[in-house]
Amino acid sequence: MRKIIHIDMDAFFASIETVSNPGLKGKPIIVCGNPEGRTAVASASYEARKFGVKAGMGLPEALRLCPRAILVEGTPSKYITTSLKLLKTLSKYSDLLEIFSIDEAFLDVTNTEHLFGGARTISKEIKEYVVNNFSVTCSIGIAPNKLLAKLASGFSKPDGLSEIQPENVSQTLENIPVQELCGIGEKTREVLSRLGIKTCGELGRFDVRKLEKGFGKGGRIFRDMGLGIDNSSVHPYYYESETKSFGHTMTLQEDTRDLSLILRHLLQLSEQVGRRLRKENYAGKTITVVIRYENFETLTRQKTFDLHFDEGLPIYRAAKSIFLREFDRKRLLRLIGVSVSNLVKGKKQEELFKKQRNETLIRTLDDINDKYGEFAVTRGSILYTGRKQSIVPFGLIKQKGA
Repeated sequence: MRKIIHIDMDAFFASIETVSNPGLKGKPIIVCGNPEGRTAVASASYEARKFGVKAGMGLPEALRLCPRAILVEGTPSKYITTSLKLLKTLSKYSDLLEIFSIDEAFLDVTNTEHLFGGARTISKEIKEYVVNNFSVTCSIGIAPNKLLAKLASGFSKPDGLSEIQPENVSQTLENIPVQELCGIGEKTREVLSRLGIKTCGELGRFDVRKLEKGFGKGGRIFRDMGLGIDNSSVHPYYYESETKSFGHTMTLQEDTRDLSLILRHLLQLSEQVGRRLRKENYAGKTITVVIRYENFETLTRQKTFDLHFDEGLPIYRAAKSIFLREFDRKRLLRLIGVSVSNLVKGKKQEELFKKQRNETLIRTLDDINDKYGEFAVTRGSILYTGRKQSIVPFGLIKQKGA
């Protein structure tokens, strides 16, 4: 039987900021980007969470819920340094260490726990290390698989340590809401609710044929999750999983319907995607465009072409055609994104627009931008995009276990 440990840092960003500024301790803190611009909640202290503030929430909504919250602009360098130090310590217990996010990790100690006194002893040592070295806390879950270990780590937050024994899986899951399982989001919860499924116990007992009718192959996966079944491996940090897509999104500084401005931003994003494709030696056939309006209504549209893309301008032209077909010019745009998927490794872009590809020039421009920074040399049409925008990569998107 496997022994998997899930380590989850408690309110990580907010906790690190509190250590840097002890005067924030015990107060409702929201860690975000520049509070003067458009930003979202990156992390919230438990004092702020009591008011319903959650990571990913827009700042105006968070402040409506918690008007007295203290806004702290995040300092990523501190979070990265802390995370790397923790990962180095975790790796001494097992080579099977999977980085799930900057503040979460899985550790498979099935074959090594006997060297350290068992999984529970290892977990206690990790918790002690975190407190002594970073003055923050973490919550840990121990279970026979990743799905259950992640679930267990949330049982007694903050500063918790919980274990799900194999013989207690059914009893533990019986009354737990399905949305507590990693991989079941709000939309899936709503669909399951319409089927009369609200708890993991109900999900595990539900007719798998009916689930497959509604979710396809995912139906059986959801049924297995309700039973606590998860055979996914802990992939070590050096493991390279299949790359699924490359993409970027941009949240505009102000909502706009200015088409020329929007298209300049789309070109900028397309150039970034093209550079990343070439850097990783990929080309892709499917172009996806994300459109989000001022009320957060989001459209995702894609088109698959016969030829492959790895250059910014052809990506832009394809994305532009999709965007212009879908965009309602009477509405204000909040966010735009573009990605390339359906990838092939080592394939150069064919000439979709019948122009001679200058390999030497493209490589030279990539080298300059690698050395001196993004857009050190770029197309003149994207130089005058107004104030700096928030650009967020949404690829590499890699295939992960539950």
